[in-house]
Amino acid sequence: MPAKRSIIHAGKNGAKFLGFSTLAGVLLAGVALPTAGALGLSVKNGVESFENVPDDFKTPPLNQATNIYDAEGGLIATVYGRYRRILTIEEMGTLIRQAQVDIEDARFYEHGAVDPKGVLRAIGKNAGSGAAVQGASTLTQQYVKNVHVEQAGDDTAAVLDAQRKTLGRKIQELRYAIRLEEELTKDQILTNYLNITYYGNQAYGVEAAAQRYFGKSAKELTVPEAATLAGLVQNPTQYDPKLHPQAAQRRRDVVLDKMLEHGHLSAAQAAEAKAAPLGLRYQAPRNGCITAVAGTGFFCDYVRQVVLRDPAFGSSAAERQRLWDLGGLNIRTTLDPKKQAAAQHAVSSKVKVTDTVSAAATMVEPGTGKILAMAQTRPFGIDKSKNETMVNLNVDAAMGGGGGFQPGSTFKPVVAAAALEAGLPPTQAYSSPNQMDWPTMRTCEGTWKNANKGKKEGSVPNESASEKGPYELKEAMARSVNTYFVQMEQEIGLCAVKQMANKLGIGARASGAPLTEVPAMGLGTQELSPLTMANAYATFAARGTYCAPLAISSVTTVEGKALPVPEQKCGPAMSESTADVLNTVLLGVTENGGVGTGHNLGLDGGRQIAGKTGTTDQKKAAWFTGYTPNLATSVWLGGPTGGVSMRDISIGGVDYDEVFGANGPGPIWQLAMNRALTGVPEQEFRTVHIPDPAPKKDPGASPGASPSGSASSTARP
Repeated sequence: MPAKRSIIHAGKNGAKFLGFSTLAGVLLAGVALPTAGALGLSVKNGVESFENVPDDFKTPPLNQATNIYDAEGGLIATVYGRYRRILTIEEMGTLIRQAQVDIEDARFYEHGAVDPKGVLRAIGKNAGSGAAVQGASTLTQQYVKNVHVEQAGDDTAAVLDAQRKTLGRKIQELRYAIRLEEELTKDQILTNYLNITYYGNQAYGVEAAAQRYFGKSAKELTVPEAATLAGLVQNPTQYDPKLHPQAAQRRRDVVLDKMLEHGHLSAAQAAEAKAAPLGLRYQAPRNGCITAVAGTGFFCDYVRQVVLRDPAFGSSAAERQRLWDLGGLNIRTTLDPKKQAAAQHAVSSKVKVTDTVSAAATMVEPGTGKILAMAQTRPFGIDKSKNETMVNLNVDAAMGGGGGFQPGSTFKPVVAAAALEAGLPPTQAYSSPNQMDWPTMRTCEGTWKNANKGKKEGSVPNESASEKGPYELKEAMARSVNTYFVQMEQEIGLCAVKQMANKLGIGARASGAPLTEVPAMGLGTQELSPLTMANAYATFAARGTYCAPLAISSVTTVEGKALPVPEQKCGPAMSESTADVLNTVLLGVTENGGVGTGHNLGLDGGRQIAGKTGTTDQKKAAWFTGYTPNLATSVWLGGPTGGVSMRDISIGGVDYDEVFGANGPGPIWQLAMNRALTGVPEQEFRTVHIPDPAPKKDPGASPGASPSGSASSTARP
């Protein structure tokens, strides 16, 4: 039996030796190719497909880290598929190049794509041990293999295929290596190799490795540090200096011996380097928006969504995804660090992370659409035990948000804008009863009918029994009289309201579902996001000029090449005269000492502000959206999924009988705006004179007042 095992073992070794000998013949011949009979059909086909070296092998597009900056150049976050920064040969310095060559391929500058001495040496060792083909690859061949691995990306099967140590794979690597040696210099090949090679712990290339393990650039590495990194390439896991410091140090010393052997170190220098500790200054991987500067994670993710969705970054989703994955971008955004800090401080100081409700605030610059701040109380992350979330409560679902929240009475200015554009005067009066049935209203296609006609849930009330008309626009807006706006909506028709909403950037619900033309639309029953509301009100502040939200100012590659970015898209949503009237009306909501629901929300120094409160049925959402001529801010407060009734509730350590727009989100808005506008020159609105209303006298039934029912949702101030 022992003799039989010996014969079998010898047979296997003989077969492997035959394979090694075949490869040796190919390698030593330089360009010779085996036949299908010698290597097998798959190898032959693979060889024939490599007649030319693609440009991607000469200058491969390597994944690099992308840096996202705020408007002042402060780093928000670094995101990457692979942590890497490409260097030129001069930027790498000499030590790491010498160390890597000495340990991997000491004769690199002497041989071509194939090292005959290395091949013969490897054949002898492999034949004697029966091991797989290994040990004969030159740096050029290793580089070719690394390019295959890089191209495989995150495809596990493709990566394994690229790493297979088979005769066919060796032949493939050889053919590319031969061509590369003909078309690139040795220094170019080495530079490419050092930029692509994996050094463990998510560090690709020598610069990333130097930063990861020693907190410095590759050019600043000392002798023992360079030797440590060079030793990692053979097995980044086994020689991981953080997890296996003793193994890493032994491997480092092997590299130092090689550097001494090949004349790149003196005996004294090698001895000194061996005596040195590893000296790690390990920088743990910090990747993605989850590592963003406090409070900016959601905005960071919004930027990612813009790159993945905006045609400026590619004509197809696949093209945009490739751009993001490849990285190597420097993205300058519109985020104002001072205003971001103000918004984050305001939401966090008024609402605790552990509260059952959350708050979100978005700031937009009128006339440009620039998003200046985006804050919320729940932190960006995946740890539910810390109340973290990946849902950006400030934006629509398509951009990383949720389904949005009913804006309540903050939608009433949209109805007013549509009415003013339709020719109604700012002195328009309606009977505005304390409660009324929903009337039938015109839609873009015809009329809307309510099956609940005459039922209690088909009527709309005002907030208190004392609220009954007649009212004109300014007072109705200040008091947030529901029935006034229902009657206004009835006169101009639902189609006019929907069209005005579209002009203000309200083209759909936050979920992506279309706006539904029902009478309750005018009272804010269809879910929207704070960004949408802030941007709509920024249009009022800009005297009717709507600008699409803008988050990215510029994008450059690491080489300094500027890439196209989304264009600023601005245009008239209404006439300047309409906007001036609307601003005058909304100033009345916040007028100090007035009857408006936001009269206690004035800013420091008496700065002019306009805005509107909003509260939904059962107090499940409360809003204040307000603005100055140079800053619009929308604040929402409520349950993250919309299911919390804010009655008899504690928020931020303060007990509330019930929450309204004025006492919940209003103070958050006030605090955020006061901080954000500190040092900013005061600007005033261009207002118009609106005559005081005549003494109240019921003008009678409103136009088209044939009662009908509707959904039960109503808006509150």
